[in-house]
Amino acid sequence: MSTIHDVEKLLPALSRGEKAQLLKWVVRELGDDFPGIDSDPKVSGGEPCIVRSRIPVWMLEQARRLGVSEEDLLHAYPTLRAEDLANAWGYVRTHQEAIDRQIVENENA
Repeated sequence: MSTIHDVEKLLPALSRGEKAQLLKWVVRELGDDFPGIDSDPKVSGGEPCIVRSRIPVWMLEQARRLGVSEEDLLHAYPTLRAEDLANAWGYVRTHQEAIDRQIVENENA
């Protein structure tokens, strides 16, 4: 049996948080492409957000820094998918300074 079939068999047994972690690893292997992140001046002041939502990437990153798990984020925001978190973390990695600035600006707002 091939590795891909092994993974396919294991997927149903994984929790949403474990699936999010798996996607995070896959995204890291594929490179820093995050099509699920969008910046629209009409949404959240143009800050990068998860597509189909108004959830800013900086807010997810701030929650992660405060110790909120991916599984808890997925439960707190039912419209979020594991791939959204993987895209957000990839975006944070390549836009660290901008995300840090957005966190500070929103903490002081």
